[in-house]
Amino acid sequence: MHNLTPAAIRLIDFYDDGEHARHFRFQLMNPDPGVSSSVTAVRNDWMQAKTGQFFMLCLPAVGEAPFTFTELPDQQGYFRALVRKMGQVTSALFQLKAGQILGARGPYGEGWPMDQVINKSILVVGGGCGLAPLVGVVNQLVAQKNYTQMMVVYGARSRQARMLTPERRQWQQAIPVLNAIEDGDLEPGQHEFSGTPVDLLPMVLSQFHQGPEVVLLAGPQAMMFAAAKHLVTSGVPEQGIYLSIERRMHCGVRTCGHCYLKDKYICSDGPTFRWDVLQAYIPQSP
Repeated sequence: MHNLTPAAIRLIDFYDDGEHARHFRFQLMNPDPGVSSSVTAVRNDWMQAKTGQFFMLCLPAVGEAPFTFTELPDQQGYFRALVRKMGQVTSALFQLKAGQILGARGPYGEGWPMDQVINKSILVVGGGCGLAPLVGVVNQLVAQKNYTQMMVVYGARSRQARMLTPERRQWQQAIPVLNAIEDGDLEPGQHEFSGTPVDLLPMVLSQFHQGPEVVLLAGPQAMMFAAAKHLVTSGVPEQGIYLSIERRMHCGVRTCGHCYLKDKYICSDGPTFRWDVLQAYIPQSP
């Protein structure tokens, strides 16, 4: 039986991050000395969260919504998430002030397969707020330098819509980070290119010594699928391409069925899937 009781968290601070989006920092509240062992076990689960997993953010009297970690919980219980204002829960979240108490359940899902990623040549492709599930894996790889070659491609509708700018600038000090801007309003000297991430792939692939061994994709489904098809055509093995799939996940524990996908559930079998596996589950346009 899954424990659906949210853990108490405190909203620490936040800052605007792109259009209609904010980067929030939360903290798991320390349990009192006399609390039950089950509460301590829940906290321990959070301490073992993996990059690519998600959590359910709970606003009392409003509802729940899933968000990926941009920064995993540390030993003090601090963690981060990028939130785009889109519906009832996120609109209510944007009205809160620092210090208010919320709830959270998790961590849930399958994260990025780090055992298949490290010490490889790696291409990371993100679009819009879809870069959020990739932040943790890029931070980890850059910090530990356990890759042979690595590049990041990020796409946004416009310069104003770009998100996670501080993170991308930090990465740029260690690895190439290319930014695709759809409306073509480019800023000189900022590694920006007109178009979408898919448009940049031929140039990006030509800069890999022997092609990327692993590709991580997150963002709009159409962009990810188009990128995956281009990569396979260019010689990247299907087994080396991983995608983070977005679906409305109401429970997070494969019970409600909202994220049901044939015989799989995005909330538990995903949200990360290997491309050769995923193709059998999601219809694709020709």
